[in-house]
Amino acid sequence: MTEQDPPTDGPLADAAAAQAPLRVGVVGAGPWAQFVHAPMFAHDRRTDLTGVWARRSVAASELAAAHDTTAFDDLDEMLDACEAVAFAVPPDVQVDLAITAAQAGKAVLLEKPIALELGGARRLTDAIDEAGVGSQIVLTWRYAEAFRSFLVAVARTAPIGGRGHFISGAGLGGPFATPWRLDGGMLLDLGPHVIDALDAALGPVVAVRAHGDLDRWVGLLLEHESGLVSEASISNRSNVEPSRSGLEIYTADAVLDLDAGAIVSGTTLKTIVGDFIDTARGTPHALDVHHGLHLQGILAAALADLDG
Repeated sequence: MTEQDPPTDGPLADAAAAQAPLRVGVVGAGPWAQFVHAPMFAHDRRTDLTGVWARRSVAASELAAAHDTTAFDDLDEMLDACEAVAFAVPPDVQVDLAITAAQAGKAVLLEKPIALELGGARRLTDAIDEAGVGSQIVLTWRYAEAFRSFLVAVARTAPIGGRGHFISGAGLGGPFATPWRLDGGMLLDLGPHVIDALDAALGPVVAVRAHGDLDRWVGLLLEHESGLVSEASISNRSNVEPSRSGLEIYTADAVLDLDAGAIVSGTTLKTIVGDFIDTARGTPHALDVHHGLHLQGILAAALADLDG
């Protein structure tokens, strides 16, 4: 080895690998991949968007061309070329593809919910555990600095309860009025954000009661391990501009109020990337597949309550 050659093994090689951009492949070429996942990794110096694979090869080619990367026709070929994989596909599709990636030894960045139903979430969790790879979920609010500061402020108080909401018109049309979001999707799509936020602020949710109509409006009563109770209101059938989302945590004499619709920014996406680099390189993340399974269990119980 000359003085200019990089070390190929040992501590120096490990340090060099840790400083190199993380090679990330994106699975999916729909709206989220176009608006978030591909540009998020393509425009960050800490990552290399190694390629795109999608079920629609034309869409994959167009997205890859937009970011000067490779469109792979074969998923296994992309897995061979990357260290980690970010998913931007429907939750039922995500399960089997993420299992394939985990079995190939790749860290996975998952969309919420991690599956359409609880059985799929369990299969995915078991596969990731067996493979021993890192996992992380894109619950966007949780990566915003304002939300993290909000949780710190809540922790300094003595809450008596809280409420959250997410109201949008996404179910009335547009790029996100996709089949899975329309078929019970207001709860599966928007619910994880609100449930997770209340779970983070007031302690793990241990029980849920649900009422309402999946085609209009759903209300949730959440019981927390802390003994506190909170409420959530969810709808994707109100075409308000901008959409309303947020959290209120009450104490005996005050309220801590967060407008979640105003906290997500480019800095938030950089935080997601930075966290995922750490996840891919061996640091466990709080928002891992097990947290996704926890949320999936709450969603399943709520849907069962509505069906009952």
